[in-house]
Amino acid sequence: MIKRLERTFALSEKGARDLVKGFIACAVHNLTLFVPVGILYLLAADMLMNTLAGRGIFYAVLCIISVVLIMISYRCVYKATYFSTYVESGVRRVSLAEKLRKIPLSYFGKKDLADITSTIMADAATLETGLSHWVPELIGAVISTTIAALSIMFFDWRMGLAALWPIPVAILIVVLSRNVQYRLSKRSMDAKMEVADGIQECIETMRDLKSCNAEKQYLKGLFRKIDKVEKRAIISEVGTAVFVVSASFILKIGIGTVALAGSVLLASGEIDVLTLFMYLLIASRLYDPLQSSLQNLAAVISLRTNVERMDEILFHPLQEGKPELTNSSYDIAFENVRFGYGSGEEVLSDVTFTAKQGEVTALVGPSGGGKTTVSRLAARFWDPDSGTITVGGMDVTKTDPEALLSLYSIVFQDVTLFDNTIAENIRIGRRDATDEEVIEAGKMAQCLPFVEKLPDGWNTMIGENGSELSGGERQRISIARAFLKNSPIILLDEATASLDAENETEIQNALSKLIRNKTVLVIAHRMRTVENADKIVVLSGGHVAEEGSPEELLKHNGIFSHMVALQKESSNWKI
Repeated sequence: MIKRLERTFALSEKGARDLVKGFIACAVHNLTLFVPVGILYLLAADMLMNTLAGRGIFYAVLCIISVVLIMISYRCVYKATYFSTYVESGVRRVSLAEKLRKIPLSYFGKKDLADITSTIMADAATLETGLSHWVPELIGAVISTTIAALSIMFFDWRMGLAALWPIPVAILIVVLSRNVQYRLSKRSMDAKMEVADGIQECIETMRDLKSCNAEKQYLKGLFRKIDKVEKRAIISEVGTAVFVVSASFILKIGIGTVALAGSVLLASGEIDVLTLFMYLLIASRLYDPLQSSLQNLAAVISLRTNVERMDEILFHPLQEGKPELTNSSYDIAFENVRFGYGSGEEVLSDVTFTAKQGEVTALVGPSGGGKTTVSRLAARFWDPDSGTITVGGMDVTKTDPEALLSLYSIVFQDVTLFDNTIAENIRIGRRDATDEEVIEAGKMAQCLPFVEKLPDGWNTMIGENGSELSGGERQRISIARAFLKNSPIILLDEATASLDAENETEIQNALSKLIRNKTVLVIAHRMRTVENADKIVVLSGGHVAEEGSPEELLKHNGIFSHMVALQKESSNWKI
């Protein structure tokens, strides 16, 4: 049962056990609400038999006991549902974040940021409400109703049947509608995600939309998506309401059948007035928690969509491997590597080459040839579909990603910075670095010229993703991280693409110090950047088209030679 609850509601083991306690607490609370009904029955009996005199204190004590019991049960419900649920909600969000940290980067290529954020925040909040209200109240109502049903059947089975028949019918209506409600909820969620993606895209591309005078056209499409959300929400609510209202109507008929059956039995003398009165009281109390529970049942059914989105993260396969590094050197070897991004299109086909330690290996070729993919596979951001990738003879696919990445210093083309100081953004490269080491790395990356102009120097806040800096300044900070980490393997993905010629020259001189006796993979589109490389690997159409030193490839008059000639020709272009 505990394992089933864990999987059904994306819970930890403790959260599942706390949920069971919530079921019991809600059931006990519902049963305590029958105590006033019992007191009212005793009062009516004394009034009919004229035995009420002198029993005022007795009923006063009963009323006090009833109030105390209800208050205690409320407190137990609060501790067992709300309090434990919010604790579990924090655990769930941490679990999601921790799982996202370990999930292969290939997962993020299929998901938008808005979708993942919605799962962690909105879906978790919805589940939080469900586990603190809907689910415990539903199961608690089922338990308490079952106990009450057995009790009233014991006194008179005929009156018991008259009171209980609507319950299974009402539950059956809602349960049989679960597939319809699930589909409606799923479509509503899909529409919400389209809007979230559209809003995120609008914010991220606002500059381009404004420059092209395309805001109005884009917003028209976004408004259509918003209208779709409203329509889907209305359809979902109406669809749910049809079944819930039908079930609630069936329950209300139950009081009528109790009154009708009781009247017939009373007329025939088989029951007395007090018995009829008792069953009418019980029926009115019996249906009350069930009516809200039927609504809860509909809500619980709709939770499937939210839970499935969380399970997609929580149960996504991880990249696992041995934490021990067994490499004998830092040579990176690709052997018959094939890879595709899941769309069915093969990006790399039978790629074989070796990037040796102490050499600079440059990956060049036409756009879309697979250069960036190769560098990502080397660092195990993704795993190849077939073939092997090794570092010093160590299979990267069998090595723990975090342990493997300790060997790499990476400078990406698309720099990501944090809303923090320049110094702290550089310190990402090595968290235990001293301030002196951070500053020295920044100087090597030519950060000092622009840092000196800032009001707080190295302690200047740079805004979200370095919004206060230029593209070249942001890239220099990224390069400074690589200097600071100082790992034996260097991956440079267009590391100097955003720099002017002067800074590019200075950084290349600094990089020449960094890469000594190390394995270096350089991705470049400007042939000037790789003219001094030890080895050129030309990737075209997902396979190795050419391989050799720059001098050798220039003599072959192949792709590399053609690219060099084109760039020389373009350098003479004038306006």
